[in-house]
Amino acid sequence: MTVPSEHPSGPALRARWQETVERARGAAAPKDAPDPGPYADDLLRRWAEPQRRYHTTDHLAAVLDRVDELAAHAADIDAVRLAAWFHDAVYRPDRSENEERSAHLAERALPELGIGAARTAEVARLVRLTVGHNPAAGDRDGEVLSDADLAVLAGTPEEYATYAAAVREEYGFVPDAAFREGRAAVLRQLLDLPRLFRTPLGYDRWEAVARRNVTTELGLLTG
Repeated sequence: MTVPSEHPSGPALRARWQETVERARGAAAPKDAPDPGPYADDLLRRWAEPQRRYHTTDHLAAVLDRVDELAAHAADIDAVRLAAWFHDAVYRPDRSENEERSAHLAERALPELGIGAARTAEVARLVRLTVGHNPAAGDRDGEVLSDADLAVLAGTPEEYATYAAAVREEYGFVPDAAFREGRAAVLRQLLDLPRLFRTPLGYDRWEAVARRNVTTELGLLTG
């Protein structure tokens, strides 16, 4: 297992977490609010668990970077950033309740950190939204988080192949035929969305490439 402090992104991620929590607390933060550092360490340990191959600290860093690119579209950018930290904080590839458990983790941790009830609820809502990546029209925070999470689909052919291989590794316990069937269903669900990317910037930058990559993978799985 990668120790968070030894991961190349560890210190930078920890600093980003600290800044986000301090902004999210706002001026009304209690004077005795706990140090955000140990919470970052706990989250980074989760993101470095040995069963992960794609949903790793590298994915967390990439999502946070994409959130920053799309920040002007968000209504509450710090809620989106916090949701990015929590959206796969609980991740077991053999279970289906990962997003729900990740949302519960946010609902426990954020009030302890002195973050208000409304923002905590928004973070948990956003985490749950990543089940289907289908935010409602006008859900600007949901659109930013969903686009940031799906941006991996718009990589170069080599980057996309690396991503697809990592997903297969996470599901190494699943026989090939069953994996192909399940993965194909996920890809078809994505392609059936009217738009993969809901923010204007995300759509312009990533939509066409992502659809081409997903269509190619689906063809390889089913051909």
